Amino acid sequence: MGEGEESKKNPEAPVEIQVVGGWVQERGEIFFFYRPKVGKEEVHGAEEVQRLYIVLRPESGERSVEEKQDPASGKEGAKKKKKKKDDGHHPDTSKSSSDSVASKEGGHGIQKVNIEDEALLRFMVMGRKRLPPPTQKGRPFWGYVEMVTTKIEDVKSALQGEDYDTSTRGHRHNPPARAAGEGVYRILRHNPGGRKMHTHLIYKLEFPPEDGEKNDPQETLNIGREASFLIQIKNPELPENSQFRGLQRKRRASFPAHLQGEFGRRLRRFLPLDPPDFLNYEGCEFLLIAASDDVEGELGVELTAAAAAAACSDLVETASTAPLLKGTWA
Repeated sequence: MGEGEESKKNPEAPVEIQVVGGWVQERGEIFFFYRPKVGKEEVHGAEEVQRLYIVLRPESGERSVEEKQDPASGKEGAKKKKKKKDDGHHPDTSKSSSDSVASKEGGHGIQKVNIEDEALLRFMVMGRKRLPPPTQKGRPFWGYVEMVTTKIEDVKSALQGEDYDTSTRGHRHNPPARAAGEGVYRILRHNPGGRKMHTHLIYKLEFPPEDGEKNDPQETLNIGREASFLIQIKNPELPENSQFRGLQRKRRASFPAHLQGEFGRRLRRFLPLDPPDFLNYEGCEFLLIAASDDVEGELGVELTAAAAAAACSDLVETASTAPLLKGTWA
């Protein structure tokens, strides 16, 4: 499908132009998936949804090279270690405990990735299992980055189902995820009337088809045809409090000094998503706040796909596509 195109319909729109030929921080593809609750083979409503995932695949931006976590950290590192063991490179099973610990820690370190030449995928989880509805402007919805990887197979694997055994409930089945939306997104700066700069995540869907008769999962999960959200990053070094617990400290991202330094000496609680590299660290916590379901009307920006997509992305091949193509629960 590709990253699509954007145009500034209103020349007075207060969207900051940062580089020649573009004012958007980042462009790419966006995907929405939901997973049924354990033991449920089919979903009929929101109460049977276990998780809502957002996957971002950046493809270009004002910087072609972004920084992400060291590939040896977090879930990304744990997957690499497991693969090596499965291939027989690490027969010493005493290392299995350290692998388990690594998969439960946030991302850290630095690896540079050219997003125009190499895949970069962010696998994100929404805590409320739905997107912020446009009718609840100002109400933050919390989420976090579950996995960051340069391998599409890692995301496909995370979307698959699994069987496991527990000591109390016996054999359990965690069903595979279902694809619920595919489109294009932008991350951009917004500075209306000289006020304090903030950042937006905007998107527009290509699937489900706009002329579809049903969109039951999308309507229930607040996945509109297009939307604009304010997006903020939570400071991982702040102590926990009763109002906002978020992830356990060991699971939070450990940003490089230059990113963590953006929070300042006063340890600001939240920052605009600038640069987008914050999202390239597992355990990065963020807030989405509904801004509008009319991107052009709010920001003076029209977001369109590069061309009519004839088929879904390869990323949804392993997921059930009935919600994506037919707009029905599965």
